Amino acid sequence: MFGRLRKFFATRPGGAGQAAPHPENRQHNIFEAAAVYVSACAEDDERRSDEAAGWVSPEALSFGVNELACRALIALARERDESPHSVARTLLGLPAA
Repeated sequence: MFGRLRKFFATRPGGAGQAAPHPENRQHNIFEAAAVYVSACAEDDERRSDEAAGWVSPEALSFGVNELACRALIALARERDESPHSVARTLLGLPAA
Protein backbone atom coordinates (compact mmCIF):
# COMPACT_ATOMS: atom_id res chain seq x y z
CA MET A 1 0.00 0.00 0.00
CA PHE A 2 2.76 2.47 0.93
CA GLY A 3 4.55 1.61 -2.29
CA ARG A 4 1.50 2.63 -4.31
CA LEU A 5 1.22 5.88 -2.38
CA ARG A 6 4.89 6.67 -2.98
CA LYS A 7 4.46 5.91 -6.68
CA PHE A 8 1.35 8.11 -6.85
CA PHE A 9 3.07 11.08 -5.21
CA ALA A 10 6.26 10.57 -7.24
CA THR A 11 4.31 11.07 -10.47
CA ARG A 12 2.62 14.30 -9.34
CA PRO A 13 4.26 17.70 -9.97
CA GLY A 14 6.41 18.53 -6.98
CA GLY A 15 6.23 14.93 -5.76
CA ALA A 16 9.16 12.84 -4.57
CA GLY A 17 11.97 12.80 -7.10
CA GLN A 18 10.70 15.84 -8.99
CA ALA A 19 11.52 19.49 -8.58
CA ALA A 20 8.76 21.70 -7.31
CA PRO A 21 7.10 23.87 -9.97
CA HIS A 22 8.77 27.22 -10.51
CA PRO A 23 6.94 30.02 -8.69
CA GLU A 24 6.57 32.01 -11.91
CA ASN A 25 4.77 29.06 -13.56
CA ARG A 26 2.18 28.47 -10.84
CA GLN A 27 -1.39 29.67 -10.94
CA HIS A 28 -2.22 32.87 -9.09
CA ASN A 29 -5.59 33.45 -7.50
CA ILE A 30 -7.78 36.53 -7.86
CA PHE A 31 -6.97 37.95 -4.45
CA GLU A 32 -3.22 37.46 -4.80
CA ALA A 33 -3.32 39.24 -8.16
CA ALA A 34 -5.38 42.08 -6.69
CA ALA A 35 -3.05 42.49 -3.70
CA VAL A 36 0.05 42.66 -5.89
CA TYR A 37 -1.64 44.90 -8.47
CA VAL A 38 -2.94 47.46 -5.95
CA SER A 39 0.24 47.55 -3.88
CA ALA A 40 2.32 47.95 -7.06
CA CYS A 41 0.09 50.80 -8.21
CA ALA A 42 0.42 52.47 -4.80
CA GLU A 43 4.21 52.16 -5.08
CA ASP A 44 4.16 53.36 -8.73
CA ASP A 45 5.70 50.06 -9.89
CA GLU A 46 4.32 49.69 -13.40
CA ARG A 47 6.25 46.50 -14.13
CA ARG A 48 4.75 44.66 -11.14
CA SER A 49 1.25 45.99 -11.76
CA ASP A 50 1.41 44.86 -15.41
CA GLU A 51 2.69 41.45 -14.33
CA ALA A 52 -0.11 40.99 -11.77
CA ALA A 53 -2.70 42.15 -14.30
CA GLY A 54 -1.64 39.28 -16.55
CA TRP A 55 -2.18 36.62 -13.89
CA VAL A 56 -5.98 36.62 -14.12
CA SER A 57 -8.66 37.90 -16.47
CA PRO A 58 -9.51 41.62 -16.34
CA GLU A 59 -12.91 40.77 -14.87
CA ALA A 60 -11.36 38.64 -12.13
CA LEU A 61 -8.81 41.35 -11.33
CA SER A 62 -11.60 43.93 -11.12
CA PHE A 63 -13.52 41.70 -8.71
CA GLY A 64 -10.40 41.17 -6.56
CA VAL A 65 -9.56 44.88 -6.49
CA ASN A 66 -13.15 45.69 -5.51
CA GLU A 67 -13.05 43.11 -2.70
CA LEU A 68 -9.71 44.48 -1.48
CA ALA A 69 -11.07 48.03 -1.52
CA CYS A 70 -14.15 47.02 0.48
CA ARG A 71 -12.11 45.14 3.08
CA ALA A 72 -9.57 47.96 3.38
CA LEU A 73 -12.29 50.57 3.74
CA ILE A 74 -14.06 48.58 6.45
CA ALA A 75 -10.81 48.06 8.35
CA LEU A 76 -9.88 51.74 8.12
CA ALA A 77 -13.38 52.84 9.14
CA ARG A 78 -13.25 50.58 12.21
CA GLU A 79 -9.79 51.90 13.08
CA ARG A 80 -11.01 55.51 12.80
CA ASP A 81 -14.38 54.76 14.40
CA GLU A 82 -16.13 56.36 11.42
CA SER A 83 -18.55 55.14 8.79
CA PRO A 84 -17.13 53.55 5.64
CA HIS A 85 -18.97 56.22 3.63
CA SER A 86 -17.25 59.13 5.37
CA VAL A 87 -13.83 57.43 5.21
CA ALA A 88 -14.26 56.78 1.47
CA ARG A 89 -15.16 60.42 0.84
CA THR A 90 -12.17 61.59 2.91
CA LEU A 91 -9.77 59.29 1.06
CA LEU A 92 -11.01 60.56 -2.27
CA GLY A 93 -10.82 64.19 -1.16
CA LEU A 94 -14.56 64.73 -1.43
CA PRO A 95 -16.47 67.06 0.86
CA ALA A 96 -18.54 65.52 3.66
CA ALA A 97 -22.02 64.60 2.50
